[in-house]
Amino acid sequence: MLPFIDEILRYDSLSIVGLEKNTGKTECLKYVLNRLPVESRRIAVTSIGIDGETVDQVTRTQKPEIVLREGMYFATSEMHYGQRRLVSELYDVSDENTSLGRVVTAKALTGGKILLSGPSSAASLRRWMADMRRLNIDLVIIDGALSRMSSASPAVSQSMILATGAAYSANINTLVSKTAHVVNLVNLDLTSDDNISRLEPVDKGLWAIDSEGRMRGLDALTSLSRDIQFEGMGDCKTLYVAGALVDGFLEKVRKNKDLKQVELVVRDFTKIFVTPQQLSLFVKGGGRVSVLHKSKLIAVTVNPTSPSGYVLDSDMLCDRLSEAIGLPVYDLLKNDNLQ
Repeated sequence: MLPFIDEILRYDSLSIVGLEKNTGKTECLKYVLNRLPVESRRIAVTSIGIDGETVDQVTRTQKPEIVLREGMYFATSEMHYGQRRLVSELYDVSDENTSLGRVVTAKALTGGKILLSGPSSAASLRRWMADMRRLNIDLVIIDGALSRMSSASPAVSQSMILATGAAYSANINTLVSKTAHVVNLVNLDLTSDDNISRLEPVDKGLWAIDSEGRMRGLDALTSLSRDIQFEGMGDCKTLYVAGALVDGFLEKVRKNKDLKQVELVVRDFTKIFVTPQQLSLFVKGGGRVSVLHKSKLIAVTVNPTSPSGYVLDSDMLCDRLSEAIGLPVYDLLKNDNLQ
C-alpha cells in the first residue's frame, strides 16, 4: 500500500482532481476507496460530476467502475441512486435539485457498484459535508475535475490528490511543465495572520493595504476590469484580489514602479488563472503571490496512456515530474500490477 493512504487519514476531507479527462482520476478514487480502513473509520464519498460510468461519454473509452465497500456512506443523484447495484440504507434526500434529481445520501450495507453524481456546486457541497460531520463521518472524499476546481478549494476540502497524464499533454516536457505549474499554485504560501483576519470577510473587489494596515477599495470591481488605476499606491504593501487573478492584471501590477515589492493575495489557488511566464516575471521582479487558504497536496498520480492510445514511458514520467515538483509521483495501475 502506498504511503499517501496513511496521510489521507490525517485530514477530514479529500478532493481527487483530474487535470484533464482520462488522466486516471477515477482509478485513483478506486485505489483510495479499496485501501481505506472502513472497519475503523466512517467514510463518505461523492462526486461533483458523474463518476462510475463504464464508458466515457466524450472519448468513448472504457472507464473503471466505482465499487463501494460495506459501511461506506455516499451521496448521488436520485436517478443514479435508483441504478445502484448494492443494498443501502437511506439517510437523507436533499431539498436541492440537480439536473439528475435531488441528492440522496445513503449507507452501503453491502459492497457494490454505484454511479456517483452528488452536489453540483461548492456551496451545496459544503452543506452536504456539514451534514456528514453531524453523522460523525471521519473522512469525506470528493471526486472533482480541473474544470470544477472549486471542489478542491481549501474552503471545501483540507487535502487533495492531483491526477495528471498523457491526456493532459502527449509531450512529456509539456506535461511536466503544465502539471508543475498547477502544483506551484497549490503550494503557494499563506499570507500573514493579520491579512487573513482582515481579508477573510471580503469576497468582492480589489483592495489595497498600506504599511499601517489601512485598507481601501480600488475603483475597479475585478482584475478583469480594463481601466484599473494604480495612482497613489506608493505605500501599498498588499493587493487583495477577491475574485479571479488573471494575466492582464498581474502584468499591470508588475509594470507599475510603485508595486515592485507588493504582496498579491488571493483567496486560494483555485482563483488563479495566470500563465507560468507571467507568474515567473512577477516573482523575479520582487513581487509575491500568497493565499488566504492553503490546500495540502498529498500526492500526484499519473496515467501515461492517452485516450488516443499514445503511451508515455511511465518510469520516466514519474521521475521527471517528481523531480520538478518535489513530491512522490505514482502510476497506480502499474503499482497495482506489481503488488
